[in-house]
Amino acid sequence: MAVLVSALAFLMTLAGGLAAMRVRDKRHLVLGLAGGLMLGVVAFDLIPESLELSRNRPFGVPAPMIGFAVGFLLLHVVEQSVAIHRAHEGEYAPHVHAHGHAHGHGHGAGTADAGGAAGAGGAAGAGAAGGAGGAGLLAACALVGHSLVDGLSIGLGFQSGTQTGAFVALAVITHDFADGFNTFTAASLGGRDRRPALALLVADAVAPVAGAALTLLGTVPEGVLGPYLGLFAGVLLYLSAAEILPEAHSGHPRVMTLCATGLGLVVVVFSVGLAG
Repeated sequence: MAVLVSALAFLMTLAGGLAAMRVRDKRHLVLGLAGGLMLGVVAFDLIPESLELSRNRPFGVPAPMIGFAVGFLLLHVVEQSVAIHRAHEGEYAPHVHAHGHAHGHGHGAGTADAGGAAGAGGAAGAGAAGGAGGAGLLAACALVGHSLVDGLSIGLGFQSGTQTGAFVALAVITHDFADGFNTFTAASLGGRDRRPALALLVADAVAPVAGAALTLLGTVPEGVLGPYLGLFAGVLLYLSAAEILPEAHSGHPRVMTLCATGLGLVVVVFSVGLAG
């Protein structure tokens, strides 16, 4: 029963990813909406659920919140590691004065034309795209892991009883559209090749079915799920606040992008309320 119900989650996840693909010409609105959805999932779904699942308090701090901080810092470290080369390239780039002359840092530096400056800017932009792309792929992989946990939750819910399983399945299915949307959007950051994003979208759609099937083999301690969900919440919050929302608001009408972000929050609030 749990595996059959999880097939609906599979379809909803694919629908969310396809929706993200269809509106690529409105990228700033897509990113604004994705940022709002991620913030909503963190604040209204992941953190409350993780605190309910785990009562452990190492050093007096809830274990899921330790996971939250670790997840946030983990993605920050990964992003900074990818971005190191950008900083060093900037140290050696020529600087241009208003009258058009450019000065390098090496011997024999003379003047640089506008094409050289544009080339340096292009290299820096490519580095930034690479950093965002690496962080986005990591977050998309974390979303696949979260969807696997969703499938486990469906299976464990049905192990507790049909009514409990139905409520858990409703909660999962209602937010899996956002999961698919976020997975494709995050995996697409910083790159034109859609193949990795499509592969991760399919993996994210299959993950709930796989998770539900795994529960036929045994049970998963709730004490393990709580810290994991906290860690995942930290990863999503960092991606939303440091990558997706700043890019969404860069060079585009801010009012409409803010409205898209607010819409994402509202969608998650109603989804959580409906599932509850």
